Amino acid sequence: MLRKNVYTALVLLPALCAPLEVWARIKLITLPLRERVEIQLDQVHATLIEEERYVPLLPGENQVDFAWANTSIDPDSIVFRVLEPTGDAVQVLSVSYPPNEQALVWQIGAKQAGAARVRISYVLHNLDKTFSYRALTASDEKTLQLSTDLSIENRANEQFNGAQIWAGIAQPLQTDLGINQNKKLRLANFSQVLLEKTYTADEQEYGYLNEAQKKLNIPMHYVLHNDAAHQLGQFALPDGKMRIFQQDSQGSSAFVGEDWGAFTPLDDKLKLFLGTAQDLVVKRTIAHSEQQRIAGNLFNHTVVIKYEVENFKTDSVTLDIVENLRHLRDQLRGYNEREVEWELLKETTLPAQPDKQLSSFDKLVFHVPLPPHLTGGEAKPQVFELALLFKNEWN
Repeated sequence: MLRKNVYTALVLLPALCAPLEVWARIKLITLPLRERVEIQLDQVHATLIEEERYVPLLPGENQVDFAWANTSIDPDSIVFRVLEPTGDAVQVLSVSYPPNEQALVWQIGAKQAGAARVRISYVLHNLDKTFSYRALTASDEKTLQLSTDLSIENRANEQFNGAQIWAGIAQPLQTDLGINQNKKLRLANFSQVLLEKTYTADEQEYGYLNEAQKKLNIPMHYVLHNDAAHQLGQFALPDGKMRIFQQDSQGSSAFVGEDWGAFTPLDDKLKLFLGTAQDLVVKRTIAHSEQQRIAGNLFNHTVVIKYEVENFKTDSVTLDIVENLRHLRDQLRGYNEREVEWELLKETTLPAQPDKQLSSFDKLVFHVPLPPHLTGGEAKPQVFELALLFKNEWN
């Protein structure tokens, strides 16, 4: 995209018309300076600029020229409005586009001489924004401090002094933004954000750490709830890179990792990947699989999944065990487009019922508490079984 430039000035030329008419040709070249400028970055693919100036007008018709060589202004987006004086004291009579120029000319009618406060707005390209975060978790991983930053890259070939910047979230900020400048601004800080750390065993989504030994990958996540109850919930969290640090017992911090935070609306939650747990081992096997004929080619299918879990951590944790029932049925019987009909059997030994909020018609989520590993002793594997009946399957 070509780079262009907004020339900002006003020059009054003597009248060359009939004696009863006074003409002033006003060019936006160096005078007057912007009195106010607002940069609105809340849209994804375009930036709205609103600037206010005091334009000196003479009685009669005045010409206001607006030129933008080397600046990516959308000419169809330019709007000129008179803010003061109100009423019909100053009126926009017409607008024209000089041929072969990146410019337009407004005809402004004024009843008397004086300065008019006007607002010029337009869509400007090549002002790019990104969001980023820094999270510092407490040593117990129960809370964190979260900061939200806005980075602006100005490739628009235009300088903005004292600009009020609206990012679509938090409060507007005021700063200077030079040509070809990259600037990072702090939008918000949150302290004591309540934090949840999860460990998940999900064969369908995360697969195996060692498939030959049937040992599952156990990813770890920090989960942030974007609501007031968890000390967030002031605005939707935009997508951006999250750098995660953790405090130690000496008060210093260590880098834990980084993840890309997805857009998170109010009252929704954000999951941040921390890596794979090395001190939590989950072995998943099919302990029993049998079909029973109902009639003709119609069968029921019983399956028992066994989980052997070892917690080598010195703290108790909760393991989330997830089974995608459509994926499981297809593994047992081959791909089938039909919805799954299933029943949870009484032989199930998992210590809790499925989470009603997180489970669905084809997915089960269980929260399994695990005791800590005793120092100096062997980790005792815990064995759980999930027994299911798939109904009305065809061969």
